[in-house]
Amino acid sequence: MRKIMEHLLAIQNYQLNARGHTPAVLAEIAQRRAEVPAPVLAHFERMIARGKKGVAVVRDGVCTECHLRLTTGKLARLAADTDIWLCDNCGRYLYLSEAEKAGMSVIPAAKPLPVKRKAVKTAHHVA
Repeated sequence: MRKIMEHLLAIQNYQLNARGHTPAVLAEIAQRRAEVPAPVLAHFERMIARGKKGVAVVRDGVCTECHLRLTTGKLARLAADTDIWLCDNCGRYLYLSEAEKAGMSVIPAAKPLPVKRKAVKTAHHVA
């Protein structure tokens, strides 16, 4: 999945720097588009057609396009790199770089809080 996101990010960078592409650059863009599955590329193109970026880089657990903090679960799934994920707020594809993945701190499991119990008076029955 990382390769797909890297291809999309490269296509996006080429499109943002759209100052007269050489035939070699156009060939590389076409080759990278061929590496991306059709449904993913279609969603990416819809975002570009709306004048938005299709891929948002995640930095410090935050989508860099809409500035929404991602949940810990979504960050863990992004780091696992098993699927492609969209931002819940802006709908862009999320890209977590290797440097960010390495910098993610492991969140320790929460310690259970002590249970405070009230002392209950017991009745002693004497028969």
